[in-house]
Amino acid sequence: MTDDGGVRLQMHIGGHWVDAVSGETLEQHSPVTGQLLAVLPRAGREDARRAVAAANRGRRWIAGMPIFDRARLCHRVADQLETRISTMARELSLEQGKPLTEAMDELRFAAGLYRDAAEAIAWLETSVLPSPDPCKRVLTLRQPHGVVAILTPWNYPVSIPSEYLSAALVTGNAVVWKPAPTASLIASRLLECLLEAGVPEGVVNLITGETEPGDEIVVSGDTHAVCFTGSPATGEVIARRAGPKPLLLELGGNGPTIILADADLEVAVRGAAFGAFSNAGQICQSSERILVQRAVHDAVVEGLVRWARNIRLGNPLEPETTMGPLNNEAVAQKMDEHVRDAVERGATIMVGGGRANGFPTRLYYQATVIDQVSPESLINRDETFGPLAPVIPVADLEEALAIANSCQLGLCASVYTSNLRNALLCAERLECGVVNVNESPAYWDGRTPFGGYSGKHSGVGRLGGRATLEGLTQLKSIVLDVGTP
Repeated sequence: MTDDGGVRLQMHIGGHWVDAVSGETLEQHSPVTGQLLAVLPRAGREDARRAVAAANRGRRWIAGMPIFDRARLCHRVADQLETRISTMARELSLEQGKPLTEAMDELRFAAGLYRDAAEAIAWLETSVLPSPDPCKRVLTLRQPHGVVAILTPWNYPVSIPSEYLSAALVTGNAVVWKPAPTASLIASRLLECLLEAGVPEGVVNLITGETEPGDEIVVSGDTHAVCFTGSPATGEVIARRAGPKPLLLELGGNGPTIILADADLEVAVRGAAFGAFSNAGQICQSSERILVQRAVHDAVVEGLVRWARNIRLGNPLEPETTMGPLNNEAVAQKMDEHVRDAVERGATIMVGGGRANGFPTRLYYQATVIDQVSPESLINRDETFGPLAPVIPVADLEEALAIANSCQLGLCASVYTSNLRNALLCAERLECGVVNVNESPAYWDGRTPFGGYSGKHSGVGRLGGRATLEGLTQLKSIVLDVGTP
């Protein structure tokens, strides 16, 4: 504990809790209270190199562990998470800003990811291929990459790392993990769960800091694959810096929600509002653009305004709070910019529209509904990542699809309709990796393949169940000569 009441954190490298080689630190303040939450090591390249070396020493232990022992290890991690939900949820809320109930849901979801990985590995079958030579048998098997560099964001700081960590462990990879600076406290708590579960020494190494150590683990010749969730701009830099390494990149979206005239409007408004305001809109598959057919436009806007007005903005630890602050100033500034740009292009703020007064920090943002948003606005072109429900009126399905596909991001989308033909047309023609029908774009069960559409800027590869296990393994072919038939 520091003199100011914050927690003093260390990194974990090669089985030991350590400070940065330089001794430098970063301060982390809570978006909820503004108070000092933690002091963490500011790692440099030398720290990252030490972590990579430790992972390479540890990789033989995890790769050599029998598959079902790895599965049992993942179940033990889930057990640890489940026993710590009450204490970890409080720290998660204070660090990230989400309401306590959402923090608890995230921790349960993360525990489920370790259990899913443990079960899925038992069914990761490969093939025996026919051979033109009767003396040959052709087999395939999956093996770990080796050392995986994992870089994760702050919006879901337990579940997103767990998507990668669970799959990496169960497939036999060692890891060097760098979380976002504003998610380092809960990252340390998650690592404690891994260690208590019995993860072998050097198999999971945690480094904290800013850009430099993350870049080092990406470019290092001793890391063999890279996993990253974050912004498209950073993802493109990582892809260039990683070179020919296998990549698993989830780079965000600007999800269109299409509401057609024949939709069940109660269901549609509820799903769109959930996607816009859950986690204060800081979700890569949120309802970033709500494209509404004009015949039901007024009813949808009225419904969204009711939802926004019913949201209780406040301290996420208080039971009546349904939305907490944004995580950091950069996100709040982007909200400011996108709202201002939309209004300058003719949009109307129906409710909200700015930062809320009377709170300990300037990161509390009003739940906002904006109507008549122009397709030329920043909101339609770029991910906002805040508590915003922007409505774009459309004449028909064709106009909705054209506007939806005009964005260079293509992660998740949803369509609300009672017409099966329209549902299938949207599912097939929307340039997104995931399309939910009569469900929020923010819905994901953790096992469904999840990722960006080819040609867009929302990522490479797929997360979710078997897809993540395949992304964190390499396929090897084995040819056996069994002699004369």
